Parts: sequence; structure tokens; C-alpha cells
Amino acid sequence: MKIHHVGLAVESLSSSVPVFEKLLGKGPESEEDVADQKVRVAVFRLGESRLELLEGTCEDSPITQFISKRGQGIHHLALAVPDLREALRKLEKDGLRLIDREPRVGAGKERIAFLYPASTAGVLIELMEEA
Repeated sequence: MKIHHVGLAVESLSSSVPVFEKLLGKGPESEEDVADQKVRVAVFRLGESRLELLEGTCEDSPITQFISKRGQGIHHLALAVPDLREALRKLEKDGLRLIDREPRVGAGKERIAFLYPASTAGVLIELMEEA
């Protein structure tokens, strides 16, 4: 298992991307809409990991709701696993609560699943299957 990315909730990609371009000395590798999750994503690669800036695309987006409750900042930590279905099965067996019992498609068309923060020390964890 390794850290795949850190998801950062931002109010606006148009105002946040330039900040991270200055901070990191380069532009995002990609930007895309993930309609299923009601989010627009800008991806900055950092070695083997990356930062994903996440902007909600509507009022009922989980990102928009997160920002209204907690403000901008770290939204989730994504961990890469070799077999997502097996990881979900094992974690549920070990008592962790799954938001997603079945993998779904996330940014970059990667297979992902989330765990409830109440069962992971208050941190929203995203698991993703390594290609």
C-alpha cells in the first residue's frame, strides 16, 4: 500500500490552481470533470504521488458541502492497493465501515472506493486500485 494522492477541497480551481503552480513550480498534469461525483479535478504530480484540487460543480456536490461545513483544505487521503475488491472485503471483515461496497470510477477512470471517516480515525480514506 502507498499514498496515491491527497485530495484538497477548494472553492475555485481558477483561483487555486495558480497558487499551486507557484508553490510547485509547474502546472497541473490534467484537469477533468467527474460528473458522477459532481466535481472538477486538477491533478499535480509530485514524484510517485499527486495532489488533486477538487472543486464542487453544484450545490449538492460532496465537495461543496464539505467546504460549507469545514472550509477549504484537506478532504481525503487516497491509498493505492493492488486488488480493490479484496482490500474492501478484508477491511470490512476487520470492522471498518465502507461507503462503497463495490468499486466505482473516479478521476482518470481509476477504480475507487471510500471508507467512512468515523471508522478511520476521522480521516476520509479513498482506496484505489493500482493499474
